[in-house]
Amino acid sequence: MNITRLAMIMGTLAIAACGGGSNTAPANNAPAASNATASAAPTASSSGSRDLTIASWGGNYQEAQQKIYFKPFSEKLGKPVLDENYDGGYGVIQAKVQGGNPNWDVVQIESEDLARACTDGLLEKLDWNKLGGKDKFIDGAASDCGVGAIVWSTAIAYDGDKLKTAPQSWADFWDTKKFPGKRSLRKGAKYSLEFALLADGVKKEELYTVLGTPEGVDRAFKKLDELKPSIVWWEAGAQPLQFLASGEVVMASAYNGRIAGQNRTEGKNFEVVWTQSIYAIDSWVILKDAANKDAGMDFIAFSSLPENQAKLPEFVAYGLPSKDAASKVPEKYAAELPTTAANMTDSIPLNVDFWIDHSEELTERFNAWLAK
Repeated sequence: MNITRLAMIMGTLAIAACGGGSNTAPANNAPAASNATASAAPTASSSGSRDLTIASWGGNYQEAQQKIYFKPFSEKLGKPVLDENYDGGYGVIQAKVQGGNPNWDVVQIESEDLARACTDGLLEKLDWNKLGGKDKFIDGAASDCGVGAIVWSTAIAYDGDKLKTAPQSWADFWDTKKFPGKRSLRKGAKYSLEFALLADGVKKEELYTVLGTPEGVDRAFKKLDELKPSIVWWEAGAQPLQFLASGEVVMASAYNGRIAGQNRTEGKNFEVVWTQSIYAIDSWVILKDAANKDAGMDFIAFSSLPENQAKLPEFVAYGLPSKDAASKVPEKYAAELPTTAANMTDSIPLNVDFWIDHSEELTERFNAWLAK
């Protein structure tokens, strides 16, 4: 457990929420998740009641949160604010709530887990009057049980020092004649199927409609067949950029935060193709019957203020769910964010409901296809 501290983070932009076998575990699929785990139960205050406890993704991202959210809110509250690390997963939330008296109050979770947990009654409903209304946030960032904390994108990345002709779309990603060499995609049905259909000419507005039909699924796998010999699969968020750096691949799907992190800390010249990128949102939630749900709601309102969200890009290149935060971000950081207006123009929101409904069957088919 980390007690909120003042320590300034000159952090790298590590992002990991995007990777491994599960399609929902943030530690694998989210841009900057840490693999650390909570190590101790929250301590009690002198009055005997537990202090407000917040769980997030760990690593440099959580260190940034400690500086810009946890410590200032603790000072405002006049009480300690404790924070722990969370590796993701619906089961963790379910176990804490159903066990009674959960030892976390506020948690940052992925969209799929938010949708399921809200439907299953594991989360408190948010007080949207304290948040200024749902219209203050971008599409997909406002729901009954959650409000967006960060926005992260999966996009085409390439090394600008090695590839002088920039790819413009997933059709270019698939074009091995124009861009010879290997490519890297995340090993999984989610994202791979979307990118295949986009490469095959499906319009972004029709993407999930097409993918929701048997013919559309067949079309996606047929398109993947074309590229399969040239694909180097990745599972952890650091891998695609390692492949780019070594020259093993000429382009890759990658998390925007990882890309920015390498450029800032390693002096790389990795470029992002924002066109047809797919963005997802992690949200703040309050666990059902949390001991500090009122203070938790006040914390969420505090961290959702545009002036507070706008401080985050100095440390990690996550997008900001508050519509009013973007204009407050310094220009030198704005270009790296998926929520900057120019980067959002041709981007696509991940359809969470689609993957809740179809993840099992499509993952099974993808794994069978991969094994051929």
